[in-house]
Amino acid sequence: MTEDADAVAGVPQSGLDERSRRLLAFERRWWRTAGAKEQAIRDVFGLSPTRYYQLLNALLEEQDALEYDPVLVHRLRRLRARGEPRW
Repeated sequence: MTEDADAVAGVPQSGLDERSRRLLAFERRWWRTAGAKEQAIRDVFGLSPTRYYQLLNALLEEQDALEYDPVLVHRLRRLRARGEPRW
């Protein structure tokens, strides 16, 4: 979504860049298999899954990400803390 589309959809504005917002939107989706998600990461972002998760981990530490989507960020932080593989 663009910032204008986010505003219309009721998503709070934030200091996140477009890529960060896209990463969080992507993580909101549910995947049946890890392989499907990994292929989608390559297709959508042009990144290896390893690099994607590096970026996502860094993003989860940003206050702007927490303010942008607190439910998702808290859920991903919990999964990460539990040691869930490729949450």
